[in-house]
Parts: sequence; structure tokens; C-alpha cells
Amino acid sequence: MNVSKENKELASIVEQDQFKHVIGHFASGVSIITVRNNEVDFGITASAVSSVSADPPMLLVCVNKNTGTCHAISDAESFTVNIMKDSQKDLALRFARANTDKFSGIEFSYGELGNPVLADTLATLECRVVEEVTGGTHSVFLAEVQNAQAANGQPLVYYRGKFGQFNEA
Repeated sequence: MNVSKENKELASIVEQDQFKHVIGHFASGVSIITVRNNEVDFGITASAVSSVSADPPMLLVCVNKNTGTCHAISDAESFTVNIMKDSQKDLALRFARANTDKFSGIEFSYGELGNPVLADTLATLECRVVEEVTGGTHSVFLAEVQNAQAANGQPLVYYRGKFGQFNEA
């Protein structure tokens, strides 16, 4: 597809604040991405997680390039997606904060790929990175799912800058 310079300029006229406001109307699940690299555990709260393919089972996660978690995933070439239950808002907030001892006092184990798996979550997916691409301020990791488990419960939801609960329509 050939896009003229004029069309490229028209395509980028949405201001950052307007984009954030509008995209905030898209409800998403809440997860904590965890990884262990060089004997150090890293983790970050993320809502930018999506299924890519069922054959092979793949997903993608988007992580800000300025975080230690992003660099650790790049080095380790694996990570775990821990999907939060609706009762885990405080845990999601803890992992959303920078420069804290996020794993102190919480229950977790190490999964098949050696990354932290948080206890009592709604679901976990252990993933091996097959490709990393850059999208603006973030790295997008495409990964094959090596192990997946789910439990009973309801998801924590993120909508318009706030956490909430899922209610069936």
C-alpha cells in the first residue's frame, strides 16, 4: 500500500490526550507480567495483552521500553502472564508502581520456564518469546504459550483509568 506524505500527516493528527481519552473507553483485563533474569524477579501490571493465534497458541504483550521488566523479558526471552481476579486490585496497583520491592510478602512459585507465577490468580500463561518488535514507546513481544492454567473466579477489569468488575450483559 502506497501512502502519500499528505495522507501520513492526516493520519497522525490525533493528539496524545485525545487518544488516551478515547482508548480508555476500551475495557480490558488486568494482568501482571513476570520474569526472572539474572536471579532477579521483575514484574509489571499490564492491560495490553492479546491472543494472537490458537495454532500455534500465541499471544502478545506490550511493555514500556523504559522498564526493567521490558529489558528482563528481552534478555530471558520468556515471561509469565498472571491474569488477575476481581479481588486482586491491590496486587495490580503494587505491580503498577515503579521501583518497589513488588514480590516482598506475596506468595509465588517459579514455573516451568523459571519465571515467577503468582499464587491464586484467575489464570497463568507461561510464554517463550518468538519475536520482539518496537511500537512507539513499547516493545511488543510475540510469544508461544508453553503452559496455561485457569481457576474459577471473575476477572479484574480496567476501564477509563479505574479497576472494576465484570458483569454479564
